[in-house]
Amino acid sequence: MPPLTPPPDRHPKTPKLVCPPGSVDCQVHLFGPAAEYPFDPGSKYISEDALPEDSIAMQDALGLSYAVIVSGGGYGMDTRHLEDTLKRFPDRFRGVALLPPGTTQAEMARLHTLGVRGLRFVSPHHGTHLPHLSETMAAMAAELGWVVQFYPSTQDLVDFADRLMALPGPVVLDHFGAVPAAGGIDQPAFKTMLRMLDSGRVWVRLSGPMRCTKEDFPYPSVAPMARALVAHAPERLVWGSDWPHVNMQGRVMPNDGDLLDQMLDWAPEEGVRNRILSDNARALYDLP
Repeated sequence: MPPLTPPPDRHPKTPKLVCPPGSVDCQVHLFGPAAEYPFDPGSKYISEDALPEDSIAMQDALGLSYAVIVSGGGYGMDTRHLEDTLKRFPDRFRGVALLPPGTTQAEMARLHTLGVRGLRFVSPHHGTHLPHLSETMAAMAAELGWVVQFYPSTQDLVDFADRLMALPGPVVLDHFGAVPAAGGIDQPAFKTMLRMLDSGRVWVRLSGPMRCTKEDFPYPSVAPMARALVAHAPERLVWGSDWPHVNMQGRVMPNDGDLLDQMLDWAPEEGVRNRILSDNARALYDLP
């Protein structure tokens, strides 16, 4: 059995940052109830329940209006939990799905009616039970106006860059493009990410700083990357909490109020910060 991932801090601090109206958490993972939604046998972890009601309570505590449920590895390519949540809370969530190869256009259109607005692929380094980049499926997603969300590994953003930029629709890179923070802003992977932003069709999600470094909060080596991205292309950045922060065994669990307040440092200009937290995210994920 895979390890039980540590639970999140259930008491988010009230952030110093005052979110603008319509702010969006562009990445949460939701799980449970466990008796109804079993984990995929290929998952690298199992989790305590992280229910939509818990996510909504956290949104309210942080001053957020919406969240995007990004299918994680826990449920593999089973969309049942995502679908059921979107049906129950259509006014608070959008979805990004991990879909099996061979998914039809008609099936994607059905998911669109529920609130799915994106298709997620991962690097093969993240597991064989999850979907890898498919130009055919990406083209179908583009017809619906969906984003293609891609989670590279720390080793391969450079290798995937040209394939991603050749896709017909918008592309969102997960977690700072998984660029290792220790390499700084002059490393080839970070320069590749800036080149991708310059295409006008690629977005980067400022989320999961703990995925780019083994440091504990405030993940100081990530800050130069965040500031450089904000200076380079603030119009194509979004923010996400990555709640409930799976796979943090042996590490200090961050508080989500503190994570949101990092935006005060990464994007100190209020107008720029508000664009990242609200305007960009609502446009990208088709939120009111």
